[in-house]
Amino acid sequence: MFALLARDFREIIAELRDYRELLWLMTRRDIVIRYRRAVLGFAWAIFTPVVNMVVFTIVFNRVAKIQTDVPYPVFAYAGLLPWTLLSSSLKAAIASLVSNKGLVSKVYCPRELFPLSSILVAGVDFVAGATVLAALMVYYAIAPTWTILFLPVILLVQVMFMTGLGFLLAIANLYFRDVKYLFDVGLSLWMFATPVVYPVRDIGGLTGIIVNANPMTPIIDAYRAVLLGGQLPHPVAFTAAASISFLLCVVGWIVFHRAEYTFAENI
Repeated sequence: MFALLARDFREIIAELRDYRELLWLMTRRDIVIRYRRAVLGFAWAIFTPVVNMVVFTIVFNRVAKIQTDVPYPVFAYAGLLPWTLLSSSLKAAIASLVSNKGLVSKVYCPRELFPLSSILVAGVDFVAGATVLAALMVYYAIAPTWTILFLPVILLVQVMFMTGLGFLLAIANLYFRDVKYLFDVGLSLWMFATPVVYPVRDIGGLTGIIVNANPMTPIIDAYRAVLLGGQLPHPVAFTAAASISFLLCVVGWIVFHRAEYTFAENI
């Protein structure tokens, strides 16, 4: 069984390497389409997390005050930025096959390119949004420490998680178009089950168990730890999240690859 999985994965990587230029062209096309004729251009990449930061700052600083180790605006934005990356990636990935049905049904290429392109486009927005986080850290005099070197590892873990889940959601939406709408509802609930805008230490009981079992919880906390706290992520929780993300990525990718030959007849 493991030999078959290894063979499938080698085939996937080889195809992706052969079609890497097409992946780049698709990503560039999607970026151009997204911001063409947009007055604010790339400013839209930071609009959502910044507006959410302002709203939650008003709510949790003045209505229901939350105690955080750093000023709340930078605390909230450090959680909203990776969460926006996740939500944008999955929303685009889930519709990637259906929105490219002409290419899926008429032109051969590895179908993995469509969800991957969606994730790369969201990654461009993430980089743009990171400039705001850097500005907030300067404003609040939060100096980065050597732990920031661990940031690429955290980002890699999140990308693996998004990739595996994006593949599975894209398949599900291809066969059942209701999945897209159900996911939109589930995404809102998922955000509040993740410590995006509140510290996880403030949650106890059954709710605390659910929040801590959420794979995105240690990932969000890891961003804050290395960027704002000068600490490495919690070793047990982050290792568990990394293991889940890796397994989800491998399984999701292989399932997607094996199913792609039936996409054209079901699109």
